[in-house]
Amino acid sequence: MAKPWATLGVDLHLEPTGPGVRRGLTDALREAVRSGRLTPGTRLPSSRALAADLGVARNTVADAFADLVAEGWLTARQGSGTRVAERTIVPPAGAAPSPRERHRPAYDLRPGAPDLASFPRAEWLKAARRAFTAAPNDALGYGDPRGRVELRTALAGYLARSRGVRTHPDRIVVVAGFVHGLQVLGAVLRGRGVRAVAVESYGLNVHEDQLKAAGLHTPPLPFDALGTDPSHLTDEGAVLLTPAHQFPMGVPLHRDRRAVVVDWARRTGGLVLEDDYDGEFRYDRQPVGALQGLDPDRVVYLGTASKSLAPALRLAWMVLPPDLADAAARAKGGIDTCGVLDQLTLAEFITSGAYDRHVRGARLRYRRRRDALVKAVATEAPDVRVTGIAAGLHAVLALPAGTEQSVMQAATWQGLAVYGLSFFRHESAAAEKLDALVVGYGTPPDHAWAGALEALCRVLP
Repeated sequence: MAKPWATLGVDLHLEPTGPGVRRGLTDALREAVRSGRLTPGTRLPSSRALAADLGVARNTVADAFADLVAEGWLTARQGSGTRVAERTIVPPAGAAPSPRERHRPAYDLRPGAPDLASFPRAEWLKAARRAFTAAPNDALGYGDPRGRVELRTALAGYLARSRGVRTHPDRIVVVAGFVHGLQVLGAVLRGRGVRAVAVESYGLNVHEDQLKAAGLHTPPLPFDALGTDPSHLTDEGAVLLTPAHQFPMGVPLHRDRRAVVVDWARRTGGLVLEDDYDGEFRYDRQPVGALQGLDPDRVVYLGTASKSLAPALRLAWMVLPPDLADAAARAKGGIDTCGVLDQLTLAEFITSGAYDRHVRGARLRYRRRRDALVKAVATEAPDVRVTGIAAGLHAVLALPAGTEQSVMQAATWQGLAVYGLSFFRHESAAAEKLDALVVGYGTPPDHAWAGALEALCRVLP
């Protein structure tokens, strides 16, 4: 029986049908090109190889190629072989562009991502080569569900000196992003009988949704000029906070309230889930240390490489109290689910000092962007107040009352992607509704920053 694939050149799935072998093969190749399954420039197997795999005469394949070259579907050049010709691919009937393609913004100022163009590719590749060369053979196995010990050891040292985190490698669990960490913690908390995790009045819906998916209630806490108010905590089993730089409002949790939330956890046996999403990026004063340093037995510290490097790495970490570390590893699964090569590379990146150098350079670039944003808004829209700028990768632009929706509409007309503050407001929050924009100044690449800033100023009242 003829095999429906080719073994040389490219894996080519063909099923010739219809009267005559030559015609069937020609029709099958033509349809593969017409549908876009064989993209322009694809090199086809040689006529000898394809004939052998299909179980037909070589001349039959050569004749089919010649027919399609004459029709313009293929090209054949001496020394280059037979390739799919360059031509416009017509999408199937009824196909429509995706919403992302239809509404791709000219400028993206949504918060939550760094400048991906600044990813340190050369240094990362060097670290990957060193790490993989030195990796033991067992690193290629299924692995410890807590993650590679090399990365956990590197993180323990880095977090201790840079964020004031008190931990040991055995109390760190590597996860595939912050949301994955919440999924794991949700399962652990639910298994311990916790029924609610208090959240901040302003935050990311995706985090709240993950906790709800675990069967946990998410009552909001009040927010004011001192940050989230933990004095309203009652018998909730846990609370999720961004104490170093509240997202999205941008203020640190006041020192008195840091003490209040830790005292609540000690008194009730509750847990504080600390989201330190951009702890490395503080500009105007000394970094605010991690809340975890006040009580490692009552605070779960969560960090990620998504803001400092890139979200695509899918690497984050949880620093857990001793009695939770094993439970979290079990909830994650029996094997490591995070890519080991990226774990080993990040470990080498940290221990070699490349991570510190990258963060320092990024901090300088983002500070310059923040300063440009503040200056431009002060010049072009003096009635708009810029807040939350001491740290992080975004700023809050306070708008005149009742103008958020009209400004958002104007932003759409300008091809500007940005979020209004209402997008982050908890649906049950009792706090006063504020009109503002949340502007992510870390997202655009350097070459697009000036244009994005101009577009932003055009929509401000």
